[in-house]
Amino acid sequence: MAVRTPSQTDFTSRLHSPAVAARVGTWLGITFGICFLTGLVSHWAQVPDPLVAFPTRPAWGYRVTQGLHVITGTAAIPLLLVKLWTVYPRLFGRVVAWPPRAAVVHGLERLATLVLVASGVFQLVTGLMNSTQWYPWEFSFRPTHYAVAWLAIGAIVVHVALKLPAIRGAYARDVEEDDPDHPPPYDVEHSRDGVMSRRGLLRSTWLAATVAVVATAGATVPLLRKVSVLGVRTGDGPQGLPINRTAVAAGVSEEATGSSWRLTVLRGDSGRRLTLDDLRALPQQTVELPIACVEGWSASATWTGPRMSDVMALVGTSGADVGVYSLQTRGAFSTSRLPANFADDPLTLLALEVNGETLSPDHGYPCRIIAPNRPGVLQTKWVTRLETL
Repeated sequence: MAVRTPSQTDFTSRLHSPAVAARVGTWLGITFGICFLTGLVSHWAQVPDPLVAFPTRPAWGYRVTQGLHVITGTAAIPLLLVKLWTVYPRLFGRVVAWPPRAAVVHGLERLATLVLVASGVFQLVTGLMNSTQWYPWEFSFRPTHYAVAWLAIGAIVVHVALKLPAIRGAYARDVEEDDPDHPPPYDVEHSRDGVMSRRGLLRSTWLAATVAVVATAGATVPLLRKVSVLGVRTGDGPQGLPINRTAVAAGVSEEATGSSWRLTVLRGDSGRRLTLDDLRALPQQTVELPIACVEGWSASATWTGPRMSDVMALVGTSGADVGVYSLQTRGAFSTSRLPANFADDPLTLLALEVNGETLSPDHGYPCRIIAPNRPGVLQTKWVTRLETL
């Protein structure tokens, strides 16, 4: 049995409208724009040796930007679904147009739309999976997500440039009116109102986006944690903090963190080996800092331990990047690079305690890095070696 490709005359709902698409598309563009900018910040924070050093202040900066990244990405999901639904009849329109300039514009519009839809869906789906720490793929998430983000934002710019006359026409009239210069993609002669008006569809879309945000934003916003039923992390957990990777999952054994554990601090060929008692004998500092992860969750805690600058001063190091090495034997981020401005910052600690308690194995016992305005994946746990780079 042959399958007939639908044409625009097969669509009769007045909801398939440039007026709706323009309004939903505006907010979709805003959410994608915020996601793009905050994603650039996150990428910058994780580059090992950036041209411009990532700042240590404000101490809560990464918590806000990454939380905003995930929140706006979540809001974009219902917006994208509605946007696609309103415009998909145009996918079945004729490609040939006249004069030739119109054909070229129409072709560019479809190409930009194809790239935008593919990259947008990819970003939202993989981003959602990343927030749940589910990676059913072989590629590295961060560089791939970063590269496709540029495709998405480029496609948005081209799409808006090509559709600007239609967008202006849509905003110049009431949402229930059609623009005669930009006819809707449905069969006007046989159109019908359906179960809701265009205004009703827009209100339902804003409501869906709001519900999506409230249901997940508690991972970053403490006031919403009791109602964010879909938040992957709520801010709670052992010792008052969630745990992304346990000691068992990281391959850190009790033997490795036992009485034989030593922290090796190196500067070239010279160095020191410190016991846990040696670290406790150094001046102890207590700071309150958030830990914020790329999945969008964050939580504040009180951390106690010697300043990183004091530890590195034992080998005569200051003003230098520090390589941080973990006991971790499984999974990514077993090592990290602590830039000089972070290593020398008075808020950066080699934490021995969290919220007044000795670190549990899952929180990085015997010691871990905690620094201001730094992604959680780089707050290395189970530290065994520090080395001047």
